[in-house]
Amino acid sequence: MEYLENRELSWLKFNKRVLEEATDPDTPLLERLSFSAIYQSNLDEFFMVRVGSVTDKAKSEGKKKDKFSGMNAAQQLDAIFTAVRRLQPSVEEALRSTMKELAPYGFEHVTFDKATKEEQTFLELYFKRELKPFISGIVVNDALPFPFLKNKYIYAVVQLGAKKGVSIGVIPASTSRSERIIHLGRDGKRFILEEEVILRFAHLLFKNYKVMDRALIRVTRSADIMVSGRGPEFRQRMEELVDKRQKLAPVRLEISDVFNRTALDYLCKKLKLKNVNVFTSRIPLDLSYLYTLQEYDEDPKLHYAPRTPRKPAALSDTRPVFSQVKSKDMLLSFPFESMNLSFIRLLQESANDPKVTSIKITLYRLARNSKVIDALCTAAEQGKEVLVMIELRARFDEENNIEWSKQLQEAGVKVIYGPKDFKAHSKLLLITRKAQGGGFDYVTQIGTGNYNEKTAALYTDLMLLTADRDIAADAEAVFSGLLNGTFVENTNKLLVSPLALRPQVLELMDGQIELAKNGGKGYIAAKVNSLNDPVIIDKLVEASQAGVKIELIVRGLCCLIAGVQGYTENITVRSIVGRFLEHSRIFIFGEDSPDQKIYIGSADYMSRNTVRRVEVAAPIEDERLRRRIREMFRVLMHDNVKARIMLSDGRYIRERRNADTPLNSQEYFYDEAYRRLEDKTARQEQLRVNREKGAAKKKAAAKKTKTAAKKTAAKAAADTSPKPAAKRGRKKKSS
Repeated sequence: MEYLENRELSWLKFNKRVLEEATDPDTPLLERLSFSAIYQSNLDEFFMVRVGSVTDKAKSEGKKKDKFSGMNAAQQLDAIFTAVRRLQPSVEEALRSTMKELAPYGFEHVTFDKATKEEQTFLELYFKRELKPFISGIVVNDALPFPFLKNKYIYAVVQLGAKKGVSIGVIPASTSRSERIIHLGRDGKRFILEEEVILRFAHLLFKNYKVMDRALIRVTRSADIMVSGRGPEFRQRMEELVDKRQKLAPVRLEISDVFNRTALDYLCKKLKLKNVNVFTSRIPLDLSYLYTLQEYDEDPKLHYAPRTPRKPAALSDTRPVFSQVKSKDMLLSFPFESMNLSFIRLLQESANDPKVTSIKITLYRLARNSKVIDALCTAAEQGKEVLVMIELRARFDEENNIEWSKQLQEAGVKVIYGPKDFKAHSKLLLITRKAQGGGFDYVTQIGTGNYNEKTAALYTDLMLLTADRDIAADAEAVFSGLLNGTFVENTNKLLVSPLALRPQVLELMDGQIELAKNGGKGYIAAKVNSLNDPVIIDKLVEASQAGVKIELIVRGLCCLIAGVQGYTENITVRSIVGRFLEHSRIFIFGEDSPDQKIYIGSADYMSRNTVRRVEVAAPIEDERLRRRIREMFRVLMHDNVKARIMLSDGRYIRERRNADTPLNSQEYFYDEAYRRLEDKTARQEQLRVNREKGAAKKKAAAKKTKTAAKKTAAKAAADTSPKPAAKRGRKKKSS
């Protein structure tokens, strides 16, 4: 249908928007390099996960067509490869142009041929002393086995002269004993890459052969593998899966230069790849070294202005977070407010609070040195009931989570792994505390992002803290289901997938459709990372056709095309890509009024979230917080610096910038966090001044009263004291 788009092609458009940041003149130069590296890292994962999956479907599902595009899997692969090739010149130009602009600052990526004679001599000596002892060349031909090429590792390959057939030399071009960047100057800004030096001197490892041609290659392997199960043995099965994934079939071969066709065909044959899977790159095959370059120059013009997450203005330093949440709901906004000074503080205080009896939490991705884990272990060691649902299937974090699960168990934490075949992606915490006078109090946290202190400074996310007892009861039901392998079907207030989220969302959308049909102003809004749930898409189309105004902020893939006459003309789709990764999820139903419903949660409008995962969304009921979220959404919809607008043909264009009133929503929210804290500080200072003035007045009044009392007492004393007697004797007569 004309208002639908293939998932994979839509995602590639998102990655193109990331690449645009690498060429944006308003992005500082060294930050542009980071966006080039992010683009490539995203694409690597896309090939591993999505291309791996579509490749498997091409083998198993044959002519079965994609519901959005009408293409079968083989046709999708062709379209994907074509789109990636079209973007490659832009990727190469982005890096070249940025390095050129960095030249005045001393940055230069030198090729061996352009190095000075002294540098070439140094590099040859460096190869012989620092690299050659730790690498070896492997000769491959029909008589010798082909080596296993690791996922995303760089190899130097050379075509060797052979009397018969094809002979190839393969050299691992990454060593664990040396840096990938070889510095040619004291400041490190003039450099060459290790793999380039290895390739240049590869002939020294094959002295008995004539080297006919040479190139660098990099293999990307599929990571499309899943394991189901739960219980004690599940962790061991996950450990086996992680090892198995490293050996899955290749889906892409990248090569640094035009290579002998016969030798390249031989490589493809050994890797079981077709020519269509081969991609040539005229820039380094692995751009992760670009992050390192940021450390070589501290010139503020080359970097984003430093920003520090602020202490949440809603929180007081003098009272425990738990008691503050009992008084009122709190909404935290990251990275603009500090996770360490809010959520981590709540966990640490609760771990050491003797009245806290239990802590229950779901974990998906964690920081390397996680304070969350430390607090949970402390709580367990102090005898509290600690239940942790840790998702071992969090892609590319499996090994980390396996290790965390072991550490938690050693501390006495009860660790569970969730329902079979369903990932638990929810961000949910429930703390139970003995109440004064008997019974228990509860604090529940529902968020849009992970409990990860590192990404909390890089991703935009929201977090609700509430003492609402109905929400606490719903949270308890979620944890009970995770423990028993069952799903929540009915709730008081929370939306919980896979059974009690999408039906409620559809019902809320139906309410707006009915309102519009009856002459009212229906309104639906959402901010999500991705949109591909066909049921929700159908409902959005129905709402648009009924006249409901729909505003969507979709950062990544979006299979719904906005503005198509007769279908989606009442739908607007925006995407914001900037300094921070947009990650919060917000659902709004109805225009601003007491009847408006607002939710935040962990679910995107994707089928995997709505029907194949355990996700949780919470209502925002406090009017203070509702106003704040409405204002957030308004600012996001008016971003004219980092926003892109989807056109009716599926293309995205940048919002036209108004030079007089540029609005970068991310910078606005950071400034707002600063303002909120400054306003709070100013209010506190004014209260202090008022208290001091009041105290001074009271003191002055007391002093005045005391002085008056003294005078009164003195007068009274004077009135009551005996007067001296008059002198006796006759009056003297006047003459």
